[in-house]
Amino acid sequence: MKAVITVIGKDSVGILAKVSEACSKADVNIVEVTQSVLQDMFAMIMLVEIDKSNIGFEQLRTNLKAVGESTNTKVHVMHEDIFNSMHRI
Repeated sequence: MKAVITVIGKDSVGILAKVSEACSKADVNIVEVTQSVLQDMFAMIMLVEIDKSNIGFEQLRTNLKAVGESTNTKVHVMHEDIFNSMHRI
């Protein structure tokens, strides 16, 4: 199972590191990551594997929301099933 994590907000040092640390603590594997800094705005999309996570999906979402609050960013976590349903024609 996979999930998509998006992070958007004002750029600051350590955003990627803190999101990655939260994933690592949960045994969530980062498969792909792309990020951009547009002037002073940070945008990142991560594709992660959650099937071996040591916490539930809702707890992961809660933990990453807390990371967003600590970095003044908006973190959104979407399960791949929901993502695929939204983008199916």
